[in-house]
Amino acid sequence: MEEEVTNAIRVAWDPTSDQRLKAAAYEYLTGLRSNPSAWQVCLSLFTRDPPLDDVVRHVGLELVNNTIRSGYLDQQGLATVKENLWQYILNIYGPQGDKSKVDTPAMQNKLTQAMTFLFSVLYAAGWESFFSDFLGLTNIPKNGDMEGHAPGVALYLRILNSVHEEIADQIILRSEEEKSKANELKDLVRVRDMRRIILSWQEILTQWRGKDYSIIEMCLRTIGRWVSWVDISLLVDQTFLSLLYDQVSRTQQQSLGQAEEKVRDATVDTFAEIVGKGMQPGDKIDLIVFLNLDQVISQLITSPALSELRFSSKYDTDFAETVAKLVNITSVDIIKSLEAASLSAEARIRAEELLRAFMQHILRFFSDEYDEVCSTVIPALSDVLGFFRKYAKAHGSLPEQYSRSLGPILGAIVTKVKYDETSSWGEEDDQTDEAEFQELRKRLNNLQQIIFAIDEPMYLEFISNVVGRIFQALEQSGDQLDWRELELGLYEMYQLGDLAVKSGGLYSKKRPVSPAAERLAAMLAKLAESNISGFRHPATQVLYMEICVRYSSFFEMNPSMIPRVLESLLQLVHSPSPKVKLRSWYLLLRFLRQMRFHIGDVAESVIGALQPLLPIMAELSGDNEENDMSSDDVTSENSADTIFVGQLNLFEAIGCISATSAVPVDKQALIAQTIMNPIFSDMESQLPSAKGGDERAALQVHHDIMALGTLAKGYSEWSPGSTSGSPPAQEVSIEFTRVGDATLTALETLNESFQIRTASRFAFSRLIGVIGRNILPQLSRWIDGLVTQSSTKDEMALFLRLMEQVIHGFKGEISDILDTLLTPFMQRVFNGIAEPPAGTDDEIQSAELKREYLNFLLVILNNDLGSILISPRNQGAFETVISMLELFAKDSNDFPTSKMAFLVLSKMATTWGGTDPAKHALPGFDQFMMTRFSPLCWAAAASFNPKDAQAKQALNEAAGLQKTIYSVCGDSYFSWLRETELRSMGMNDDLAGEYLKALMTLDSKGFKHFFQVRL
Repeated sequence: MEEEVTNAIRVAWDPTSDQRLKAAAYEYLTGLRSNPSAWQVCLSLFTRDPPLDDVVRHVGLELVNNTIRSGYLDQQGLATVKENLWQYILNIYGPQGDKSKVDTPAMQNKLTQAMTFLFSVLYAAGWESFFSDFLGLTNIPKNGDMEGHAPGVALYLRILNSVHEEIADQIILRSEEEKSKANELKDLVRVRDMRRIILSWQEILTQWRGKDYSIIEMCLRTIGRWVSWVDISLLVDQTFLSLLYDQVSRTQQQSLGQAEEKVRDATVDTFAEIVGKGMQPGDKIDLIVFLNLDQVISQLITSPALSELRFSSKYDTDFAETVAKLVNITSVDIIKSLEAASLSAEARIRAEELLRAFMQHILRFFSDEYDEVCSTVIPALSDVLGFFRKYAKAHGSLPEQYSRSLGPILGAIVTKVKYDETSSWGEEDDQTDEAEFQELRKRLNNLQQIIFAIDEPMYLEFISNVVGRIFQALEQSGDQLDWRELELGLYEMYQLGDLAVKSGGLYSKKRPVSPAAERLAAMLAKLAESNISGFRHPATQVLYMEICVRYSSFFEMNPSMIPRVLESLLQLVHSPSPKVKLRSWYLLLRFLRQMRFHIGDVAESVIGALQPLLPIMAELSGDNEENDMSSDDVTSENSADTIFVGQLNLFEAIGCISATSAVPVDKQALIAQTIMNPIFSDMESQLPSAKGGDERAALQVHHDIMALGTLAKGYSEWSPGSTSGSPPAQEVSIEFTRVGDATLTALETLNESFQIRTASRFAFSRLIGVIGRNILPQLSRWIDGLVTQSSTKDEMALFLRLMEQVIHGFKGEISDILDTLLTPFMQRVFNGIAEPPAGTDDEIQSAELKREYLNFLLVILNNDLGSILISPRNQGAFETVISMLELFAKDSNDFPTSKMAFLVLSKMATTWGGTDPAKHALPGFDQFMMTRFSPLCWAAAASFNPKDAQAKQALNEAAGLQKTIYSVCGDSYFSWLRETELRSMGMNDDLAGEYLKALMTLDSKGFKHFFQVRL
């Protein structure tokens, strides 16, 4: 059998094997896992001498491990495995073993795994001497051959690490049963062997010091892992600390080898694991003092690696990050101790002394030039500042011992906020670095806000001095100033607004709302007077614009400063930097929208500056052969799509600035003509080619329509039915009627094009607010163009939403038009709803279309236009409307739609039910409701689960419908229920009586509850 297993393993792992043979070999080996006798063969394959090839031994031992782990072995089998493997270990790794046969690291890992599995099942009973036996591997032979003895020591340490992973590693998820077993084993180890194991660590660190750095590193890493569940008093004594201090002292050497550096790092990590061990606050302070961590860290900081080489290319950032981690963990624990109410007065004094000492260490690594190092101690600094804030809030102010550290902390933060000398801005290759830096800035800004909360006057004075100094340097140096310096000042200004405008704005009753707002206003005044926008760096130009837009309320209070800012913005829209140019187009729009009532008639000057940027050049994705058309190219600042989106901001800006009261109406109309006529001409020239299948021409028409719609958006923010604002003057509306005509011409020519329909729907939505009721005569053409056989469900739902807006806005004038158009329009919607969904996305769109259709019916009914649904022209479609409502109401797979269907039915009941002529009652509708509407409520009650939240809402509306029918029909409905409907349902007299009483006497809320609970 050994030969069969060996051959199967070799075939399975031979890349040149025939695939059928390989599959058969895998199947054979899989079967061995459940073969109760296979482990003996596999064990022999591993221990055979001379050894087989590694793959056979590795797989063989893996199968043995699986057998142990699976619980297939009895005590005798476990003893056999243990004896064979232990003898194998003694023969190779024991003091007298043959070190020439030492296994590869991968094989040692597999062997260690096997011994750990044996530990887990035999340590409690059967192999109590487990650790003593392995500890014997570390005994130095009498001949003193330490080098030859290293494999035994290394295997012992491997075993300790593996045991830790098996029973104590917190990262590994375990079942409750596994946790209980692991805790029992840990308790046994503590009682039986912990002292012996700790002593072995000290012996290994002593014996191998200066001889084998890999052994020292392994030992330190092992201690770091075990420390979380070791009694700290057993581990940390003067002997052990002396060994660690000895390793720390070696860091003062001018040059360390790679192995020595690993030992150094492991030593620092060991300190970190020890200090990070959970314990009571007072005990933690005692431990930090006993470890003398202040001196340890000071010695590490002064080591050549962190001091002499700090500003050189040889600076060891990994080591700096390791020490920073130790500083962070220690500092966080100091703060936790200080915040603990149980900390004694004596311990608190020591903790405060430690905090003052560690503040220097925190600032050292926080101010490190490398962000990775800085970020490591941000949690500690955040905790320190949080502690200061709580203290100041509780006591009114900070004591001098704490307050004097705020200035250096804030200075270090501001320094870190600044771009470093090696950084650039806006380069495509630096996007990842830029994103990481901006994320760091967010964390730093949070720290600044905490300092502001602790000592606002100090913070404002500091930031004002920083910004003032930078502005002064700009006046003196001009373009010679480092852009990073100016960007820092602008950034701090921008962020100050988060603190200055928390109450909603900079001003209240024409005065700054706070000292921070007052300081910011002074900075903004200086900004407006300066020539910062002329500083030729993209980063500062963009930030300048962002500030002007964000704090527009300052310019509203100081309108005399607006022209200079506007002039700067109009210059920046022509920037050679794509990032600046495109951002400026958007920010100019925002600035003009906010300032349009304060800047007078500047439309001509704005248009004159923007007109060269308005020509639209559509490009298909494959047109630009110079670009590599990766995903990055498509979204880059130079892509045609990105430029066009930016151009839309310019069209809206022109509309916005042209439609102010400061611009005469005739000039408003003339400006509209000036902008629109070139677009009309372009559309006219492109349509023939687009109709012939030219995709670029069709895209050009799409862009033209979008531009016209966006211009309309800029001219008017009014919407029909709105109680605020008003539509543009008639002269302007007439001009935009031409936009409707042009768009409809393009739509009718290219109505099979999804992108043309999309652009046209956008233009329609914007034109409503500009041409008002003048859009009604065009409505049939809009419907024909936007709701076609090619239209998706999503398109129909969006257009229904627009129609709701039109109906609401023009309800007094749309009646006749809607009466004429309703049936053909609804038929197209019916067809869209009836079309089976083709996938998950289509199902979502179908549900949305149903709900939008129901909302459309509600808008008609709520705006007193219900008579259109039953007019002679539309009576033929009325039965389809009702049938669809019935279908929706009973749909147990779509409760939101069911709920809306019941709402529509209730509205129909109140609209057409009863006998009051003033309510437009419809003869015979009461009986119609009782026979068609009422049964739907019972259908829902029978199939909807009231425990489902959405189903419960639908059932509430079903009950509401019954209550509505009763309120409209009165006794006739009561009689119908008692004599016909309830009896046909098989309801007995008692339940029927209870139900009818509830219907008559309970209010709406009470009846809805009864309907769900009782029925």
